[in-house]
Amino acid sequence: MNGLFALMGIETWKPIITALLLPPVPFLLLVLIGARLILPRRGLGWLIILFSIAGIWLSNCTGAGRLLETRLMSIPSPLDAERIAAIKREAKTSAVAIVVLGGGLEPYAPEYGVTNLGYASLERLRYAIWLHRETDVPMAFSGGVGWSQSPGMSEAEVAARIAAQDFGRPLRWTETQSRDTRENAQRTVPMLKRAGITHIVLVTHGVHMPRAQRAFAEAAAESGIRIEAAPMGLARRTEVLALEWLPTPQGFMRVRDALRESLGRLMGA
Repeated sequence: MNGLFALMGIETWKPIITALLLPPVPFLLLVLIGARLILPRRGLGWLIILFSIAGIWLSNCTGAGRLLETRLMSIPSPLDAERIAAIKREAKTSAVAIVVLGGGLEPYAPEYGVTNLGYASLERLRYAIWLHRETDVPMAFSGGVGWSQSPGMSEAEVAARIAAQDFGRPLRWTETQSRDTRENAQRTVPMLKRAGITHIVLVTHGVHMPRAQRAFAEAAAESGIRIEAAPMGLARRTEVLALEWLPTPQGFMRVRDALRESLGRLMGA
């Protein structure tokens, strides 16, 4: 499907199509359909409306998001202390790189007066820098200007500035041309292959990791580079069970993230 978009020259439509396929749009359309059916088929019309209302409710619940993550995807476990120590030992004899995937940016952050990374990208970068401190493995950041973003500075350029100025940990490599996860892999793997890298420690959010890991594994299939998942953002909110089934902004984002990643894998993005 991703190749079909490219063949038709409509890659820029991907964010719009994704937004239309994710909640609450499908349920809102069903409400309209149900309302139209109330007069000719009263029972069916009300059934569709009630189903849509339930769908809108559940699509805003943290519990529903957690169930979708469990049923629709297999999120790798985070790196433990033993594995991190092993990576540090390996880095002394082999060429290892930590690769951070971009997750969006703010074209202009008025409080800073410059372009800034979005919260997802900042979280990933921070974890990568922590891994870098623990292992002494050099870092790369992959991210250009996404399909839904306006032309401007790439995510990787912004990340390089933040890593050096705010954290005092410069990036060694930046990939600035990719616009989505598949392009992250297709552009980053050859760049690191030329640098002699044989092992990539891939950093992104856990819900994004299955799709990202697949894309990098496919891109590295003929290069001999090993891809190891280093997922982050896996902490579970501490809340009363009942609150997991009440609509919240966090629940809405969690459901959308799970559905978007599942849809992306299905479409080969």
